[in-house]
Amino acid sequence: MNPSALIAEDEPLLAAHLKQELARLWPELQIVALAPHGQAAVDEALAKRPQVCFLDIRMPGMTGLEAAAALADEWPDDGTPFPLLVFVTAYDQYAVQAFERAAFDYLLKPLQTERLAQTVQRLKAALQSQQQQRQLDLGAAVDQLRSLLGAQAAVPAAAPLRLLQVSLGNSILMVPVDEVLYFEAADKYVRVMTEGGKEHLVRVSLRELLPQLDTQRFWQVHRGTIVRADAIERAVRDEAGKLTLHLRGSPDKLAVSRMHTHLFKGL
Repeated sequence: MNPSALIAEDEPLLAAHLKQELARLWPELQIVALAPHGQAAVDEALAKRPQVCFLDIRMPGMTGLEAAAALADEWPDDGTPFPLLVFVTAYDQYAVQAFERAAFDYLLKPLQTERLAQTVQRLKAALQSQQQQRQLDLGAAVDQLRSLLGAQAAVPAAAPLRLLQVSLGNSILMVPVDEVLYFEAADKYVRVMTEGGKEHLVRVSLRELLPQLDTQRFWQVHRGTIVRADAIERAVRDEAGKLTLHLRGSPDKLAVSRMHTHLFKGL
C-alpha cells in the first residue's frame, strides 16, 4: 500500500504548496486529508489513520502541538502505528531548539525544497523501519509531545491566581481558588466545580487559565480538565490501563488522559 499523509494548515495557499511539493518529491505519497484547523486534523487523522501528519503550529483554536497531544490521547490501542509528526513553523529559535530535541522533524516557513527533500528521506526510512517493527512505540511519541508542550508552555504568572471573579446576574461572586475542586472545559466557558457541589461558569479558556494557577497545586490531567491535587483521594486503573480520579467529598470521577498518566506513579 502507498504511504499516506495528512496536512493541517489554515492557509489554503500554503497547504496547496506543501501538497504540490510533496507530490513532486514523493509521488507515491497519498494525501488523505487537508485540515484547516487543529480539531479537524484530529478528527481526520482518527478517521483515516495516516502514517504521517504535517501539522502547522499556529492554527486557529487548537494549535498543532495541542492537536498532536489530543491525537496521542485518543489514538486507539488496536496496533495501528501512531503517525510520524512533522511540525511546520515560522522561524523561532526557541521553538526550533525544542523541536530538535523532541520532534521527529520540523519544517520552517517559507518552505525550502531542499529541506523538505531531507524530511521526505527521513520519513521514508522511518516508515520502512516501522514496517519491520510492526508498530511505532506510542509511549515514545507521548514522551516527545510532553517534552514539546512543556518547552512551549507559557511562563506562569508571578503571583498565582487566588480569587475567581464569577458573574452571577447583576453581581460578581468572589470564589477563592482554594475552594475549587476542578476546572472543566465547556464550549466557550470553563465549569468551576467547588467544594459542596457548587458549580460556576467563567468565560475563559483552560489555555488562558492554566498559566494563572499554581501548577504545584493544580494539575492538568486531561486537555479539558485541571484538578486541585490535594482534592484527589485516589487514582484507579482499570483493566485497559486507563486512570480515573476519585475526589474527596465529591461523587465526581475524572478521567486521566494518556498524556498525563505520568503524574500518577505509586511509591
